Amino acid sequence: MNPFEFILAVMILMFAFTIVRHKMGIQVGSRRHRDNPPVEAENARLREQVQQLQERMKVLERIVTDRGAQTAAQIEALRDQERIESGDKVQ
Repeated sequence: MNPFEFILAVMILMFAFTIVRHKMGIQVGSRRHRDNPPVEAENARLREQVQQLQERMKVLERIVTDRGAQTAAQIEALRDQERIESGDKVQ
C-alpha cells in the first residue's frame, strides 16, 4: 500500500465514523457540556434567585431611605429622651 492509498483509506474511515456518530446522535467535546440540561436548569434557577435578591435589595433600600423610617426613629429618640428626663429606665 503506497502513502496515497493509506491517506485515502484513513480519510474514508474518518468520514464513515463521522456519519455513524451523527446518525447515533453522539456529539463532540465541548458541545456536550454546553447543551447539558441540568446545567441549563441550574443556571435558570440561579438567575431567578439573583433576580429575587435584587428585588429584596430594592425594597430594603426603599425602607432605609424612606422619610417615614427617619421620622419613626426620631419619634423613638424623643420617647427615650422623655423617659430619661422623667427618670424611667430605658428598655
